[in-house]
Amino acid sequence: MAQDLDGVREHYAAAGLLDRLRAALGTLGPEDRPMSPAQLGAIDQFHTRGHAATADLAELARIGPDDRVLDLGCGIGGPARLLAEARGCRVTGVDLSPGFVEAARYLSMRTGQLARVEFLCASALALPLADASFDVVLLQHVAMNIEDRPRLYREIRRLLAPGGRFATYDVVRGLGEPLYPAPWARDARDSFLLDPQATREAVESAGLRVAAWRDDTPMAREWAAQLKAAAAAAPSKPAGPGLGVVMGPQFPVLAGNHARNLLEGRVGVLMAVFEAT
Repeated sequence: MAQDLDGVREHYAAAGLLDRLRAALGTLGPEDRPMSPAQLGAIDQFHTRGHAATADLAELARIGPDDRVLDLGCGIGGPARLLAEARGCRVTGVDLSPGFVEAARYLSMRTGQLARVEFLCASALALPLADASFDVVLLQHVAMNIEDRPRLYREIRRLLAPGGRFATYDVVRGLGEPLYPAPWARDARDSFLLDPQATREAVESAGLRVAAWRDDTPMAREWAAQLKAAAAAAPSKPAGPGLGVVMGPQFPVLAGNHARNLLEGRVGVLMAVFEAT
């Protein structure tokens, strides 16, 4: 039985997102002023450690200017824009949320990158893309929403050219149950965490072999502790545009639970690269 993705779609529905983004970015300058991907870092990176994690994953995957890159579960396009600028590659982003895809196109227009990035709305389990059409597939904080992992990883393998790389950076199961709501799910019904070993086995069963493997949990916990300390030190300090613009007023609760999940060992974070066999 196929997974019902309605709960995931609802979680990332992003109603009115474009208007919120326009209003938030208006505090940084007029609409016609060019922006850099770095200026959007606080608003367009939906994963632990933000820009730094994407940069680390790109280095681990050896992404270069000639690579055709797919950012699967691209959100509002932050990693795609960062990779296009920093690595000189062309990037296709795919997301389940129409609102996210619309926002990704808008923000890429604001950064002048529409010639190097493109976005489409589709499910990661059934992608309207040709076999062997990418050199690298990137997956950051996405797999925890997917119940049918074997199907997900088979679809990724289908898209990879010979010698292609699958680069993943995802939340994995730790000890105990995660606290909800979390950034990826409001309750356990749409959360499908695997531990690192089960993740590895599921990916390898799709015909991919490990090329690089890194437990990113210590760095993720340090990041969470720093954010928690900064919030405690200046609880009333006015903040610039952040992920609350995208995820709504409940974002502080989601982020707080994610920090607790990391610091209490309920979840970990895995960074790995696999190669097509």
